[in-house]
Amino acid sequence: SLKSMAQEAVQRAGLDQHHGQNARRGVATAQAHIPPLLGVAPLGPLPLSSQEHQLQFQMMEASFYHMPHPSDSERTRVYLPRNICQTPLYYNQVLLPHSDSVEFFQRLSTETLFFVFYYMEGTKAQYLAAKALKKQSWRFHTKYMMWFQRHEEPKVINEEYEQGTYIYFDYEKWGQRKKEGFTFEYKYLEDRDLN
Repeated sequence: SLKSMAQEAVQRAGLDQHHGQNARRGVATAQAHIPPLLGVAPLGPLPLSSQEHQLQFQMMEASFYHMPHPSDSERTRVYLPRNICQTPLYYNQVLLPHSDSVEFFQRLSTETLFFVFYYMEGTKAQYLAAKALKKQSWRFHTKYMMWFQRHEEPKVINEEYEQGTYIYFDYEKWGQRKKEGFTFEYKYLEDRDLN
């Protein structure tokens, strides 16, 4: 029965000896001492005798070395490499050193910077081209998705817009055009600092 199993566990743990010694001395027990093993297995340790228990234990040990990570639940992203074109060996086969620096992009022509900005979308090169264009006083208009530069000082300037003559880069006709009397609303100005 369950009671006899509990008594047997108490005897194996030696709890009845402590209780008997305290009763003989006449001292009231203020604290109970429970061995840690009884806290885990109150009926005493049970040996893993069956093969099923052994197998479960081995599987648990093996799973410890392959714990799940938070990234395991994310979708895998497909990597699409750039189409590398085979070129003759007399052309450079590696990138120029420091070709991904701001200084390098500042030495490129304005038209090259526009090409990089519009045709290398989402890359570090696009970011560096935008940074170089901003250093040349070009400003990006988020509504028209074009770059504008003041041709002369604006005729009207207030808190919401400025109006005057601007040079803009027309990416559809691929060239710089002049627009007189253009109103550049500041709400369409891409003014993030690209540091």
